[in-house]
Amino acid sequence: MVPNGFQHIIGLGNFPCDWLISSADEITEKITKGTTPPKSEIVEDSNIPFLRVNNLGFDGVLNSKSEMLFVTKQAHNGFLSRSVAYPNDILMNIVGPPLGKIAILDDQYPEYNMNQAVLIYRCKEKLIDNGYFLSFLGSELAQQWLQSRSKKTSGQQNLTIQLCKELPTPVPPLPEQRKIAQVLSTWDRAIATTEKLIDASKQQKKALMQQLLTGKKRLIDPETGKAFEGEWAYVQAGSIFATRSNKKHNSDLPILAITQDQGAVPRELIDYNVSVTQGSIAGYKVVEIGDFIISLRSFQGGIEYSKYKGICSPAYVILYPKIEISDDFYKYHLKSFSFIQAMKSRLEGIRDGKIISYKYFSEIKLPQPSLKEQQKIASVLTTADKEIELLEAKLAHFKQEKKALMQQLLTGKRRVNIAEIKVATEETLEAEVA
Repeated sequence: MVPNGFQHIIGLGNFPCDWLISSADEITEKITKGTTPPKSEIVEDSNIPFLRVNNLGFDGVLNSKSEMLFVTKQAHNGFLSRSVAYPNDILMNIVGPPLGKIAILDDQYPEYNMNQAVLIYRCKEKLIDNGYFLSFLGSELAQQWLQSRSKKTSGQQNLTIQLCKELPTPVPPLPEQRKIAQVLSTWDRAIATTEKLIDASKQQKKALMQQLLTGKKRLIDPETGKAFEGEWAYVQAGSIFATRSNKKHNSDLPILAITQDQGAVPRELIDYNVSVTQGSIAGYKVVEIGDFIISLRSFQGGIEYSKYKGICSPAYVILYPKIEISDDFYKYHLKSFSFIQAMKSRLEGIRDGKIISYKYFSEIKLPQPSLKEQQKIASVLTTADKEIELLEAKLAHFKQEKKALMQQLLTGKRRVNIAEIKVATEETLEAEVA
């Protein structure tokens, strides 16, 4: 049932009756896509970026961490002239998965170009606000409409130019569009600021790990009030860790997924669905809390740690400490860049898809500071991790709040107050609504 004062748009939902509903084609000056030029037209010294899907993100701006290619001015003004783009043009990828990457072009460059997987929207300024249309285009409303109509072939998703032109777009009065864009951009700034803080915290932690886990920086011993002293012992890993291959279980323990970012975790916690037979599970190894696991990817991401008791594939090598150690110290060390590089150097030639055996691991030299220093180092790094986790929780909250607000503002369920426009701050991230 459509509420009073609302109109229903098939495939999109209910919108206020005083809003126009236009196709994207009606509110834009241009909708087109790019072309891929010959490799000879890709250069390093041009002032014309050639954008691809990897240059777009889900946050409405170009991905600054992605590799940027450039195209010759001759190609740009020649056979690529159809897809010349300018600052304030809006881009969206039309080849996926994933679909839904969008970006508004800034004025870092006067002109841009792109390949055939990227679409350009150029808005009619008198009809549609760029910021508002960018928000709508990246919303679940627009993306569900587009993606439900995409062509799916051989694992790809494709949007046609015609479909992108037909996208039904709710068009409030321009002042209301601008206010909606202003409110949402405030959340975008808070999200961007938090993401930068997370990146900076991760870089600081990385530098801290490099210093602390190699002994280049020594922490204060709380008992003496002075820095820890003495050279670290470096011993073979086999003198610290032993291996076990316990298969005595009733298949009633959780199956653990061995991941590079979360360590060993129950599969159901990360939606990791791989079918296994009861017969194969019988041969799985028991993993105890505090065990370390060598995987096929340990050459890339180090050795994983388990906070869970469970079972894992017999392909993995299970390690456990044979002497008293700080689990957290070695959890960090065995994932550190310096350890991974040392392991690669020591085991050169045996890592072509083969797992590192306990024998090879046992011969690698590991640092062995005093237990007190291990614990102090682990404490500092754990604190750094907790700070990152708090920032990531804050970021998730901002994104969820923005998503909920978008759903309300872009459908007119909540109307912004045009009479008195106030810019929300990061501390008061609530839209002023009538």
